[in-house]
This record gives sequence, structure tokens and C-alpha cells, in this order.
Amino acid sequence: MALAFMNIGERRKVTKLRGKDEVIRHLQDLGFAPGSEVQVLGENAAGMILLVKGVRIALDRGLASKIMVA
Repeated sequence: MALAFMNIGERRKVTKLRGKDEVIRHLQDLGFAPGSEVQVLGENAAGMILLVKGVRIALDRGLASKIMVA
């Protein structure tokens, strides 16, 4: 399932990153490596506020749809 479909308060592990090499590298630099735990703290029409490795990150839904979680 894509991270973009997670609900507020939900925690899951990153399983795979999709997209071009530079997009994958950018997501990994932000902390979204396979095996990392991610939690949704909030959301609005533009994007999501996530907690990854103890850091809050705002991510638009386009990028969130490239992160697969289980």
C-alpha cells in the first residue's frame, strides 16, 4: 500500500521506494529507507506530516504515493 493512503496515527514500515533514481535518493536522504518506521501525524489537501526517525517531515501526496509501506 502507498503511504499516501495511511490514516492519521497509523504506523507502518517502509518496504519499497518507487520512482526515478533521483527521487529514490531524495526520499532516502529524508529517512524513508526500506525498513524505516513511519507514522502519520497529520494531513491536509496539500500533503501529509510524517514522523520518520524522530523527525517531522511534510511531504506532498505525489511523493507519498511513491513510498510503499506494509
